[in-house]
Amino acid sequence: MKIVVCVKQVPNTANVKIDPVTGTMIREGVESIINPDDLAAVEAALRIKEQSGGEIIALTMGPLQADKALRECLAMGVDKAILLSDRLFAGADTWVTSLVLSKAIEMIQPDLVIAGRQAIDGDTAQVGPQIAEHLKIPSVAYVSQIDVIEDGFIVKRDFEDRYYRIKVKKPCLMTVLKELNKPRYMNVRKIYQAFQEGLVVVWDNSYLNISVDQLGLKGSPTKVKKSFTKGAKSAGKIFDVSPGEAATIIIDKLKENYVL
Repeated sequence: MKIVVCVKQVPNTANVKIDPVTGTMIREGVESIINPDDLAAVEAALRIKEQSGGEIIALTMGPLQADKALRECLAMGVDKAILLSDRLFAGADTWVTSLVLSKAIEMIQPDLVIAGRQAIDGDTAQVGPQIAEHLKIPSVAYVSQIDVIEDGFIVKRDFEDRYYRIKVKKPCLMTVLKELNKPRYMNVRKIYQAFQEGLVVVWDNSYLNISVDQLGLKGSPTKVKKSFTKGAKSAGKIFDVSPGEAATIIIDKLKENYVL
């Protein structure tokens, strides 16, 4: 079985800054990590390979320094890594990102594409399902359990108040929850091997051959009108009263703000 696992190098969300002009995230000088949901996807791919055999290719789109995330995947046990990097991709929204990833996946022709539910920097949960739409393959989101069967998979899909068990045939795409598993530690020997030259292959747009009009900010239909930092709240007021009086104060405040 050939598996593509999509990962994203994201900034530490404690240090996120937004460019006030473009509305895009400023990544320079910010600590980067592998998106937590994507680590669960890597672990899921490794477990499927251990059960059924095959090959795992880690795939990401980003600047050249994103190869660090791919090398971490290699150190966990992934077989190959491909970095999609070109200045033409800069400023891409989820639609353009999914288009670029899908073009690369189309060339690889995997049986399964697996990714995290969503990235902690954008929190859109859109890229995975959009990739499936570009590829015209079935997709299942919010996956919390995966069982391999002869012609595909039986997955558990979580909702707020229930879950479904769904059978999906190959080729398919699924996005997984980080609660699916506990990602393994990197192997010491594989860490050394992962940082050898040539293990991360870089594909730019000359390889993918996507129209320039479909890339970057120009090709992105999503436009950020305004980004801003939430202002600090004013100091609260403390009431030293009985529970009954406290309830009356709360009700009055809720009525005052038209909540009740």
